[in-house]
Amino acid sequence: MKKAFVSFALLLIALSTSAKDIKTLVVTTNPQMHCATCENKIKRNLRFEKGVKTIDCNIPDQRVTITYDADKNKPENLIKAFEKFGYTATPVKNDEKKDEKKQDDNTKKTAK
Repeated sequence: MKKAFVSFALLLIALSTSAKDIKTLVVTTNPQMHCATCENKIKRNLRFEKGVKTIDCNIPDQRVTITYDADKNKPENLIKAFEKFGYTATPVKNDEKKDEKKQDDNTKKTAK
């Protein structure tokens, strides 16, 4: 019983120390995405950057959301990575995201 308890305690300690610093970067692109080919080009090229976990492209909103491990990469490097395949990325400020969410909420309320 002691061995099981000690093993469980060590497992919990190991899991807590290996916690990663996962961050999210939201950018707009130039030229703008207009089709699935653009989306695939972005995803195909960014997936090999260090620390990238997920890439979500939203064509109607012209947003690329990148989830990455901050211990392995920096936002500046991810933005520079877009230049390798012919795009320019501009980070979206938090205020812009909040304004869009408010507009979406207002649109939903008026649609009811």
